[in-house]
Amino acid sequence: MALYLIGDVQGCDAALGRLLDTIGFSPSRDTLILLGDLVNRGPDSLGVLRRVVALDGAARALLGNHDIHLLAVAAGVRAPGRRDTLDGILGASDGATLLDWLRHRPLACDAQGILMVHAGVLPQWTRAQVLAHAREVEAVLRSADWRAQLPALFGNEPDRWDASLQGPARWRVIVNALTRLRFCTAAGRMEFSAKGGALSAPAGYLPWFDVPQRRTAQDVIAFGHWSTLEPQDRSDIIALDSGCVWGRRLSALRVDGATGRHERISVACAQAMAPAG
Repeated sequence: MALYLIGDVQGCDAALGRLLDTIGFSPSRDTLILLGDLVNRGPDSLGVLRRVVALDGAARALLGNHDIHLLAVAAGVRAPGRRDTLDGILGASDGATLLDWLRHRPLACDAQGILMVHAGVLPQWTRAQVLAHAREVEAVLRSADWRAQLPALFGNEPDRWDASLQGPARWRVIVNALTRLRFCTAAGRMEFSAKGGALSAPAGYLPWFDVPQRRTAQDVIAFGHWSTLEPQDRSDIIALDSGCVWGRRLSALRVDGATGRHERISVACAQAMAPAG
């Protein structure tokens, strides 16, 4: 039995199929965890959701920023972006079922000693707090009035954590950290405009995983979201967004629970992101 972690698929269903074939994934034997952004920008977001849902208990998925954007577009509380490729889901006969499945996905999880999020974690949070804060937003998305609550999850303010935050302001910080974070200050103030590699941090900011005295520094954290991130030769982070939707590669990490060994496998993804316009 093996655990496989897969980075951002973003609607590249053909590449996902090739990757599963390459690793010899067996739903009866193995477990798959996708690290968010299953949908958008690629050519077949509908196919990705259908494939993952069909794997039933053998596949788990985290929510990424594009997945939450899809829920907001479907609920009519956010306008589609110019480069969105979500119409297939929105017009599908099983679209409502797929969206209901999606909104019940977690924002963080852990397995075999690895903490998993889509983007990053704030330096003030412990592993237990990451999971607990994720559950706060998961409860909102799984509630009966989730559509009415969705607008509160979008926006850049507040841009730092404060344990006294309540309601929508608190939820926004949690969502932004877990699904959008790349750079923050030592005090945990987040920055959302910079999208280059780790060396392109704005003045005063650091990659979230390089912040001194980060409370999860002793944890192994797997994440996606950061396709421009240079390869990181370190044991405490596992970066798995290898830019499939940009025409690069889709990557998986095989985690062998018996031996503790990690093996990275990837396949080419020929489909570049849909052009602007």
